Amino acid sequence: MIGHMNYYIESCYRCATACDNCISACLETPAQEDMHECLRLAAQCAALCRLSAQYIAINKESAAQFCKICADLCRACAAECGKHALVACRHCADVCGQCAAVFDFIAE
Repeated sequence: MIGHMNYYIESCYRCATACDNCISACLETPAQEDMHECLRLAAQCAALCRLSAQYIAINKESAAQFCKICADLCRACAAECGKHALVACRHCADVCGQCAAVFDFIAE
């Protein structure tokens, strides 16, 4: 069980890092005004994934309900980031999609 929890926690941090990288790339692009929703969702997703890692570590028994919310946000971030051509956005979309699948598994 501990091995699985560590995997879930690592998935959260991977997602948060991908979101942070996406934010940095979006802020460096000349078309920042077109990236508003991407920036907003990536920032929210990064923050919630970090919180999720902490929550899962200390409250495994009741993580299911919390993880449903996280899965929804990760999917929204993946969908938005997937619309953009920046490599960091595409990577963020992939990692957020994977993290959503992890959260869905925990929520079951």
